[in-house]
Amino acid sequence: MNIKSEIWGRTPDGKEIMKYRLTNASGAYVEVSSVGAGIVSIVVPDRDGNLGDVILGYEDPMHYFADGPCAGKTPGRFANRIAKGRFTLDGKEYELPVNNGPNHLHGGPAGFQNQVWESRIEGDAVEFMYFSEDGEAGYPGNLKAVVRYEWEEDNSLRLIYTAETDAPTVVNLTNHTYFNLNGSGSIENHELQLNASEYLPTDPTQIPLGDSEPVAGTPMDFVNPKPIGQDLRADFEPLKIGKGYDHCWVLDDYEPGQLEPAAELYAPQSGRQVTVLTTQPGVQVYTGNWLEGCPAGKGRVWHDYDAVAIECQHFPDSPNKPDYPSTVLRPGEVYEEAIIFVFSVR
Repeated sequence: MNIKSEIWGRTPDGKEIMKYRLTNASGAYVEVSSVGAGIVSIVVPDRDGNLGDVILGYEDPMHYFADGPCAGKTPGRFANRIAKGRFTLDGKEYELPVNNGPNHLHGGPAGFQNQVWESRIEGDAVEFMYFSEDGEAGYPGNLKAVVRYEWEEDNSLRLIYTAETDAPTVVNLTNHTYFNLNGSGSIENHELQLNASEYLPTDPTQIPLGDSEPVAGTPMDFVNPKPIGQDLRADFEPLKIGKGYDHCWVLDDYEPGQLEPAAELYAPQSGRQVTVLTTQPGVQVYTGNWLEGCPAGKGRVWHDYDAVAIECQHFPDSPNKPDYPSTVLRPGEVYEEAIIFVFSVR
């Protein structure tokens, strides 16, 4: 494994933005950046062996700050939504900034995705660390979060998340990469399969109502592979709420700490495929419903439905839903989750 680092740019206050390229023996590579501990490029072969970048991203590192799509980055301290920006932990209520309708999203405007993380090459991996102070964005406890990226010879990208706290808090970390396995055009012809027979219906502000519901007989059914665009515009209230898919599916085989298949995305045009495995209980699939107007990147302008995010995570609004798998982290415990993206062709 070859890893190269460079200073990609500087923030207005002079902070260095680092970029790292991890290249395997076949020449396929991944680039990661200290802005939001994010993935900025994944360059893998198509069925004819032609290398191409398969994710949304920007040429200018400054465009990664406060971008609407949160492209490629690590949102936090709590990815996804918390209803009305409030939760109660151990009898005390905490108030968070509201930045998505009436709700708190991705840790708020100054979330982890908009911070420059410390970084280093560690063996055959790149590690990013962010120290979130007690009270930052309203969250309790000093939290140290680490994201580790490992790029393998078989074109699999392993993401390992760890966090520790000095006071009880909540944490939910994911990766917000957007895939287009053809490199351009709409992803409506991409075929998606999810290892999930249930999903979480939401209210009109996209907060889960509570219990999961079966996908069978609805446009939410991806148990067998189907083109993303097949039911994207169906006359179905959950799809009208978000102008497409932006929902959390409940993974069938969830066992805390166990890697299980979550999703498979395939592009018939290029032959590229990405298989997603995770230790997390849910997968939020977002079909890029609001990409129009985001910063241009890599020589192209992005339009709605040009890329799809497959975000393995704990369920939205978990701090307010005691029946959901817990997102509480206490002193002496270690938060540890993993996501693996395995790229192949067929």
